[in-house]
Amino acid sequence: MNTNEPASTDEHRASELGSSINPVQVEQKSYEMPPREGFTVAHFLTVADIDRSARFYEKVFGARMLSKGDNSGAPAYLQIANTWLIVNVGGGPTPDKPTVTLSVPQPDNINSFMNIRVADIQACYELWKSRGAEFITEPIPKYGEIRCYIRDPDGYIIEVGQSTDLTYG
Repeated sequence: MNTNEPASTDEHRASELGSSINPVQVEQKSYEMPPREGFTVAHFLTVADIDRSARFYEKVFGARMLSKGDNSGAPAYLQIANTWLIVNVGGGPTPDKPTVTLSVPQPDNINSFMNIRVADIQACYELWKSRGAEFITEPIPKYGEIRCYIRDPDGYIIEVGQSTDLTYG
């Protein structure tokens, strides 16, 4: 095969759906967890059971476990594609956040969610559904995109969207 030829669509799709990359290269900077310089952004989810949540993100999205937490205070760190996710049990105020209590969401009253942008929503829908993802609906066209939502074991929703006629930048 000529290395200058682009990979077939099926090879490209399989590569996108089945792998995570470490470290992630963006504008010739290396982002890794923990960072060696600068900073890295991770999303924190308060969960009822660290192992259950970590297994969900590993099974459905192919997340890679960077460190395994426990229910006594140590969080789990996962890499999902080009982002990092921290999952840990909730709890009351601590000296560094004296007025804050962390708890899992109420399933129908959520104030934030993860947004995953995909190249082929139907392929992702079928793959992630086969891996146990529970979708609220099938992909639906809306506002220049096709989107649907997954509910994780703690009730968080994850938007999965494919742009149709909208471009960025």
